[in-house]
Amino acid sequence: MRLLNSFFGTSFLMYLNLVVAFLCFNAIRGGFAEKNSAFFIFGDSSVDPGNNNYIETIPENRADYKPYGQNGFFKEPTGRFSDGRIIVDYLAEYANLPIIPPYLQPSADYSHGVNFASGGAGVLSTTNQGLVIDFKTQLEYFDKVRLSLTEKFGSAEAEEIISNAVYFISMGSNDYMGGYLGNPKMQELHNPEEYVRMVIGNLTQGIQELCEKGAKKLAFLSLCPLGCLPALRALNPQGHDAGCFEQATALAFAHNNALRTVLPNLELLLKGTFKYSNSNFYDWLLDRINDPTTYGFKEGVSACCGAGPHRGILTCGGTKKDPNYELCENPNDYVWFDSFHPTERIHEQFAKALWNGPSTVVGPYNLEDLFLDKNKQTIADIVDDIPETQQIF
Repeated sequence: MRLLNSFFGTSFLMYLNLVVAFLCFNAIRGGFAEKNSAFFIFGDSSVDPGNNNYIETIPENRADYKPYGQNGFFKEPTGRFSDGRIIVDYLAEYANLPIIPPYLQPSADYSHGVNFASGGAGVLSTTNQGLVIDFKTQLEYFDKVRLSLTEKFGSAEAEEIISNAVYFISMGSNDYMGGYLGNPKMQELHNPEEYVRMVIGNLTQGIQELCEKGAKKLAFLSLCPLGCLPALRALNPQGHDAGCFEQATALAFAHNNALRTVLPNLELLLKGTFKYSNSNFYDWLLDRINDPTTYGFKEGVSACCGAGPHRGILTCGGTKKDPNYELCENPNDYVWFDSFHPTERIHEQFAKALWNGPSTVVGPYNLEDLFLDKNKQTIADIVDDIPETQQIF
């Protein structure tokens, strides 16, 4: 050691020791993340990576043809309703995970999680029934994945993967657009308030089922202002120039408020075993729709791809009923790619906000908190700090 000190100098050896320690730490940390991190996704076309490629459904529920995926990130259209990637692709990247595969993709590796989402799917099984993979079926598929992980890794390691994973849920839009506004019979059976309670009740039941199966960290993509989608503007009963379809927007707003109330109650009910991240996609996206130039966009109302008013008629893609559609030159200038779905640029921007954005956008945990398993004071903790004689729960 004295010879080394005299030859290299003490400062150099200290530096070398620090480098070795840093490399060892990162090797350990990287191994831990690779072994334990997983990402499970439930949802509709907002997060569908191509499951609908493998089921019998209508062309409107698929996106495995041009011009979807046109920006070249993927070699060919994958089934994502975007010009490229979607929000969960970015979140997986930020969590140092590979792109999460669709559940129905042959020979998919579930080691880092799987995506069950299906374009057109709803929380309610009656929404687009027979044409999609509904929430209940997605939960059944999750049971099969749990069994597969147990067979591959053994029960102890499979339980660890399930327990440490982050679960992302993006669903509800189709229940209100097609399941309610597009279904006169459902409107006869339920007023809007009753219907929202029914959707939230089924969603809550699904969340509890996931938690019973070992899920502890859940994230939710709230509904966007549905009435401001190009498709809903084009269908506005007051005329396509009248602005957003307020009845649809009101349903999305009511759904988000109800979910915002339910999640803290679940946190209390499942005290110590439930962390959640809820988003404010509604206000975040509405800002960009109403004032696109402030956020680097040129167009917030009309879609990049489609036909008719605001390019809101769903004709984007060669297998749709009407192949005569318009396509913009640069999707990056647009908030909307087609009549229902945002561009990759919106997906990327909101993924960054979900990952470590301000509390006005995401909370009480962000996605980085969930993946790194950080702890914060929650409502359940506050209740614990109140003397039992003063508690009302």
